[in-house]
Amino acid sequence: MHLLSRFAGILCLMACLASCSGNKSTETTQQATTSRSDTANAEKSASTILFFGNSLTAGYGVEPSEAFPALIQDKLDSLGLNYKVVNAGVSGETTSGGNSRIDWVLRQPLDIFVLELGGNDGLRGIPLTETRQNLQAITDKVKAKYPDAKIVLAGMQIPPNMGKTYANEFRDLYKELAEENDVTLIPFLLEGVGGIRELNQSDGIHPTPEGHRIVANNVWDVLANEL
Repeated sequence: MHLLSRFAGILCLMACLASCSGNKSTETTQQATTSRSDTANAEKSASTILFFGNSLTAGYGVEPSEAFPALIQDKLDSLGLNYKVVNAGVSGETTSGGNSRIDWVLRQPLDIFVLELGGNDGLRGIPLTETRQNLQAITDKVKAKYPDAKIVLAGMQIPPNMGKTYANEFRDLYKELAEENDVTLIPFLLEGVGGIRELNQSDGIHPTPEGHRIVANNVWDVLANEL
């Protein structure tokens, strides 16, 4: 009997240890699952900033990580801000082309919409009435789809190749559109970069990596107030 009693005690102790081990394993699994769930929830809740533009936004001639939208993402990450940047830039895009593809782009939910278009219109001498109408149409579509989204309009300027009057009116239409639509304006996207040879590629139009860093600062100075 004494031997049987000792054997029963050993079995009881083994069962207890197995139970404790099982509880610990379950607890660890639950913690890991919770951690993954928290990470997934954080990713889902990230606000989206969508940059809609031409080759300047797309980062023509530089690495994707060197284009100003990517630099904005780096800035957001460094500050621990839960935002995701989407680069919807297409090289060569005009306001007409942008207006044609905006409906497709707006399938992507967004919280802040940065509109950077018009430069190619100006370089081609497209009538300002057409550029204005297209920018207005894009703005209207964004507001209709996401009425709570904030809109930032990137102002642009062009050399007086098409005449001083055209260049001045082109510059002014961005300010006018921003005021008429009550949206935020970046006065001149390429401030401190446009026309400076060492900050632009050989075409004299597209910024170098250093130029993009300055452009990113121009954007951030305005964008930071919208977060």
